[in-house]
Amino acid sequence: MPNEDAVLSALLASSNRVTAADIPALIDEAGRKLGLSGAQVYLADLQQARLTPLVHPAPETPSPIEPNEPNETSKPIGPSEPSEPIQIEGSMAGLAYRTQRTQRSRDDCTAWVPMIDGVERVGVLRVTAPCFEDALLESCAALSGLATLLVMAKSSHDELVVDRTRSRTMTTQAELLWAFVPPRTIGTDDVTSTAILEPAYEAGGDAFDHSLGDGVLHLALLDAMGHDLASGGASAVALGASRATRRAGGTLADIATTIDTTLSEWIPDRLLTAVIARLDIATGQFTWINCGHPPPLLIREGHVVPQAMEFPAHLPLGLGLGQAAAPDEHHIRLQPGDRVLLYSDGVTEARTSDGSLFGEQRLADSVIRSMASGNAPPETLRRLVRNLHEHHRLHDDATIMLVRWHPH
Repeated sequence: MPNEDAVLSALLASSNRVTAADIPALIDEAGRKLGLSGAQVYLADLQQARLTPLVHPAPETPSPIEPNEPNETSKPIGPSEPSEPIQIEGSMAGLAYRTQRTQRSRDDCTAWVPMIDGVERVGVLRVTAPCFEDALLESCAALSGLATLLVMAKSSHDELVVDRTRSRTMTTQAELLWAFVPPRTIGTDDVTSTAILEPAYEAGGDAFDHSLGDGVLHLALLDAMGHDLASGGASAVALGASRATRRAGGTLADIATTIDTTLSEWIPDRLLTAVIARLDIATGQFTWINCGHPPPLLIREGHVVPQAMEFPAHLPLGLGLGQAAAPDEHHIRLQPGDRVLLYSDGVTEARTSDGSLFGEQRLADSVIRSMASGNAPPETLRRLVRNLHEHHRLHDDATIMLVRWHPH
């Protein structure tokens, strides 16, 4: 059997001038050289409800892989084998995605290996073999890691990857917003930040931003007035103004002032609320400003710390405040393991069929219960949004950001 390094090096070299449509065959070929019967990439959709194979839709519909059957056979798979999407809930593939741990079938002939880009969950790699020994599983993990890199390298400009991660058509304003927001989850050994934006295919005015640099986690959660293309444009402009000011060395107040000035000049009929923050990753010092937005929640040792982050909010941005006083900065020192929860009012204002609100208390309880069950921040938010969709109706954009400080 060829050396693992040689196989993976050859795969990387052959991927330079191909499209996403060629990746499944390359991954499968490399897997067979490593001793597998086959390998197939499955990508999570935008709302993290299902895993879709990275292949072109087949013209015919032969018998699909049973999505919820945990004991798949060792039948060889390959890029040309038609496959159906697999639900993340109730399937072994979904379990690998949710827990970020490799899952093996009972007959030890099929395994599902997580595909993770940094700390962002991308999908799973389905691999089959007569049996899996530890050395082969290690090779599968390496193959999955390289497959993830190849897929992510194509994700910004290859329509097949976009198509395989969507289940329906997106509105123009949603396309605009998703083009500007960063990956849902970023992090290091010391900090994790994850966010979710719903309704994913009709998002209008909400947006989020997070980035890492010089030992600092930069954060922003924005909510533009309205739910149309102008709202999406206002949030996109605000993201651009925020990044340009931050990268030029501006303070949080400078960022808010630039957003306010830019909106009042170019989109004068739109207001925007925001929480803009930074976390010193070494010390846990969390600094933020609040411009007309719901205050963040501090979750410590399984409880919300009452009023820990409740301060008078500054006016919304876009009013053209000119020489008015800049927003006040607020500070709090996090303890290891603390979580900060930021959200837009579309979350708490979601309603059940009888008209009752989701509310802040239910939001906090949902997050705390999920974390107590051992779920990582990305899975915590995925479950929360799933619960929202199942039992409530969203009347506005709903954006949630969860930051966890976990210095090693």
